[in-house]
Amino acid sequence: MIDNLDKSILQTLQDNARTSYAEIAKQQKVSPATIHVRVEKLRQAGYIVGTHVHVDPKKLGYGVCCFIGINLARAGDYPATLARLEALPEVVEAHYTTGQYSIFIKVMVKSIDDLQRLLIDEIQSIEEIQATETLISLQQPILRPVPI
Repeated sequence: MIDNLDKSILQTLQDNARTSYAEIAKQQKVSPATIHVRVEKLRQAGYIVGTHVHVDPKKLGYGVCCFIGINLARAGDYPATLARLEALPEVVEAHYTTGQYSIFIKVMVKSIDDLQRLLIDEIQSIEEIQATETLISLQQPILRPVPI
């Protein structure tokens, strides 16, 4: 279980992972050593799983974000299909889902031509994939971490 201090530490680090332990300690009115110990405990318990830098994909030339719903021929085809999708660098997220699709992926490409090539040459050529549906994202008005 985590307490209110742990939650405050997590919230602060989610807002800015570069916040120093000394600054967090000052905000929480505890010692930097306390923050250090708490952060290490949160890491060991699996609450903190990494530190990330958020990069603007458009600045790197990735102007097309889309989501692709994938229907598999059989449920047992999931592991092989996932391995093939994982090998594609354009696939930045994959979710095993309930409902209409077996797998739902997020793809980042530089152009519609790149998307077409990826779909035809890579994704739809995976034998286990029965059908796909592509949804192009026009904008991402909300991007935030989970609430603590």
